Formats: sequence, C-alpha cells, structure tokens
Amino acid sequence: MGNFFEDFFMGQEIVHPLPRTISEGDVSLYIAFTGSRFALHSSDIVAKELGYEKRPIDDILMFHLTFGKSVQDISLNAIANLGYAEIRFPTSVYVGDTVSMSSTVIGLKENSNGKSGVVYVHSIGKNQRDEEVLNFKRWVMVHKRDTQTLSKISEIPSFKEATPILEKINIPKIDEVNTDATGGKFFFEDYEVGERLNHPEGITIDNSDHTLATKLYQNNAKVHFNDHMMKSSPMGQRLMYGGIIISIARAISFNGLQNAQWVYAINSGAHCNPTYAGDTIYAYTEILEKLEHSREDIGLLRLRTIAVKNQASSEIEQPKDEEGKYLKNVVLDLDYTVIIPKKKTGK
Repeated sequence: MGNFFEDFFMGQEIVHPLPRTISEGDVSLYIAFTGSRFALHSSDIVAKELGYEKRPIDDILMFHLTFGKSVQDISLNAIANLGYAEIRFPTSVYVGDTVSMSSTVIGLKENSNGKSGVVYVHSIGKNQRDEEVLNFKRWVMVHKRDTQTLSKISEIPSFKEATPILEKINIPKIDEVNTDATGGKFFFEDYEVGERLNHPEGITIDNSDHTLATKLYQNNAKVHFNDHMMKSSPMGQRLMYGGIIISIARAISFNGLQNAQWVYAINSGAHCNPTYAGDTIYAYTEILEKLEHSREDIGLLRLRTIAVKNQASSEIEQPKDEEGKYLKNVVLDLDYTVIIPKKKTGK
C-alpha cells in the first residue's frame, strides 16, 4: 500500500529495492520522449573526441532511472512532488551500469489541515562498484492514513542556496570541441550574467509520452499512472511526473546552450503548477552566475530555467506576480549549474 505520512520518522534509513541495469533501449526511449539533442549523449564519436571511451548517458536520464527506485517507499501515496535541492552528479553513468538507491528522512512537517504532510529525504544513488552517481534532497507531500490524529511535527531542514563546486570535476580534460558536431558556436566566455535566452521550441506532451516515460523509470506513484483513481480527484486526471518537465525544459534549452553538455548540479527546483497530457511546454533561461574553475578547459554557468505551459516563454517577463506567487502557466523554476568548455577548446 505504500507509506503514509505517519509511517516516516526522523533519521529513518530506507534501502530501496529494484536495482536497475541501464540499456541502450533506455537511452533511445529517453530521446523519443524528450527530443534531447546534446551530442555527448548521442554520439560515441563525439564522446571519444571529448575524452571518454564511450558516451555517458544523459545526467537527467540517470536521475530519473535512479530516482524511480525511491518512489514506492517515499512517494507512492504522494499528492505532489514539491521540490529538489543540492542535486549532485559525481560520476558518469554508462549503458551496462546498474544503479540503486537509499534514502534517509531528514525532515517532517504535518500540514495544518491534518490530511497530509511533507516528507523531506536525502537520497544517494550508487553504481555496481559502490561509486556515488547521484546525491540529492527532495520534499514531497504525502497523504496521511489517519486524518483525525494530529502529531503537529514540524522539523524542516535547511538547504544550501547553491551546490558547492568541488575542486575535482570528474570529466575528462577537453582538448577540442567540434562545434559542427555539437551544433553550437558559443562557449563560456560568450555568455553574460543577466542574459536571458528565449528558447523558441515548444513541445507538446501526450498521454502516451508521459505514461511510457513514467513506466520506463519504474515510477509507480499513483497520481501518475492510475487514471481511474485520479478521475475522482480535484484534478480530474493524472498528474504528470515533474521530472518529465525537467527533462523537456533541459531539452528545449539546447537551442542556445548547445555546448553545455554536462549538468554539474541542480541547486534547487520547484514544480510551480501541475502539468497534464496535452500541455505544450516552452522555456527560457537566465544566466545567474559565471563560475571560474582551476581547470583551464572549462567554466561553469549557473542557470535558471523557467518552463511555461501553453504560452510562449517570450511573453512572460517574470515567473511570479506582484504578490510573489507563481503565474498559473509557470510549471517549473529550476536553478542548476552546467559545465561548458572555454573558447580555447573550440574548433
């Protein structure tokens, strides 16, 4: 039946079942669902030119396949996945690797209506060599089993504004970037803090897309796959898994950020409004920071990508209204850091 809010306790450690071996089919289906075009994850030739033996899988795909392990224990009875913080991708993952996950409860807050509560967890994903491949915190609103009894628990963890940049970054030294292959001419030096990129593409998500994607990630949260149950809910239909919106926003950002092949970290993320089948997603990206590193071949860009449904992103000046509330068409506010080569590597 899954865990309800009362089943969680502070410091609880959960080892999630169902390790997942990643296949070429996972990679191909991810492109089918999102249209992602980053060359590093599409071409073994480009990957070898960038110093890899073969192409690593897309960081966000790895997030989904690993994250999915935690759903049956953490968010099977979720009302909504609310947000993320301090997501790190320490080690590249490849086809043939097996990923697994464990989580620790780091916060609990019962809602004042007594019907639900928010569960905060710190989750760690590892590969078959026990190397850490994913480290993140998230919070999810979960139904209570007993709505009459109040615990009044309110232990909310604090989060860092941005994931720290480590001295060692686990990607090969970049000698040369073939811009004809990556599809982009812009490097670290070409971007300016405060610059806004209005990505022109819109992607409409069908029921078949999000249903198959959620099953691919073995994400069995009821709100995503049980249409019979959701028809009697206030939403009236299945809620799309927020991670799919992250993937599509990242895919859309390719136009303007073609050489930002690596996601170093997700600093924070908020799912601002629900997304349903038939919605069309647009996005824009703001450059928040330019971060130098001791490595001479790369720099890092801290980005804020805003995803909007059923409205061109160029029509939105700010994601929030004068009262600080998200506009109804804004579905994602993602603060993340990417690695991008410097001009000296361009060809």
